[in-house]
Amino acid sequence: MEGQNEDVRLGANKYKERQPIGTAAQSQDAKDYKEPPAAQLFEPGELSSWSFYRAGIAEFVATLLFLYITVLTVMGVGKSSSKCSTVGIQGIAWAFGGMIFALVYCTAGISGGHINPAVTFGLLLARKLSLTRAVFYMIMQCLGAICGAAVIKSFQKTQYERLGGGANTVSSGYSNSSGLGAEIVGTFVLVYTVFSATDAKRNARDSHVPVSKITVSLAFFSVSKCCSSSLLPFEDLILVNLNEYQILAPLPIGFAVFLVHLATIPITGTGINPARSLGAALIYNKDQTWDDHWIFWIGPFIGAALAALYHQIVIRAIPFKSK
Repeated sequence: MEGQNEDVRLGANKYKERQPIGTAAQSQDAKDYKEPPAAQLFEPGELSSWSFYRAGIAEFVATLLFLYITVLTVMGVGKSSSKCSTVGIQGIAWAFGGMIFALVYCTAGISGGHINPAVTFGLLLARKLSLTRAVFYMIMQCLGAICGAAVIKSFQKTQYERLGGGANTVSSGYSNSSGLGAEIVGTFVLVYTVFSATDAKRNARDSHVPVSKITVSLAFFSVSKCCSSSLLPFEDLILVNLNEYQILAPLPIGFAVFLVHLATIPITGTGINPARSLGAALIYNKDQTWDDHWIFWIGPFIGAALAALYHQIVIRAIPFKSK
């Protein structure tokens, strides 16, 4: 009997059960990725480092540019009496998503490319950065958003005030609870995408995917056929092929922002970014904007917290991993 047990043991070792493709990285015995250490809550040494202030400046400039382009796009759509003569809601969504894609790509190596206090808050809860850096980032993001909106108002004051300045409010026909729910879910989608796109384990988990040569086909319908002519290069359908490029983290993040805007622009104008909402509200400075403003802070922070908890506890199961 003892010899039989030995044969069984040897046989089991010789013919190991194969794991499903792409899940080998989930084994704790042989990691093929390096988990970054959790950030300390306070890191006084950061305050004497130039890279710390350089990162804050990058967040400031990125958020300023973000507000400048996106608010101008919103105003351009609102200015026209016929939506078919403008980029429409699809164009607004593209402006927000495209700017996030570009700015995250430009600043990710410097500051991480947050450009959003809700993203910073979610990463803070996951201990991806210190409280010192998180607070500094949020301040710089808000200042950048305020300056971005102020630049627009400085040379288009009349139109800025007449067209609403891109400020977020809950649309008529929707309750505050509906607006709050839209902000929570929208921010959850964004922050969850940020966690997934920047996960150290992602490349190992998806190592079976041939990412060296990928064709990403993005198909989008152009302006509605009610228009006499299309504003886009192809009348009915656009196909964008990206060959010979690895998947970049900014791409899914920007795409998530684009999709969330398509869904929630009719409800709240889409905040999911407290700095963006604060900058536009402060420069526009009307009572209705301030009446609803709390929604655009509470909602994104709740959504970011839920996304952080979901990713860290459910997806990554970090609290349950053996030390």
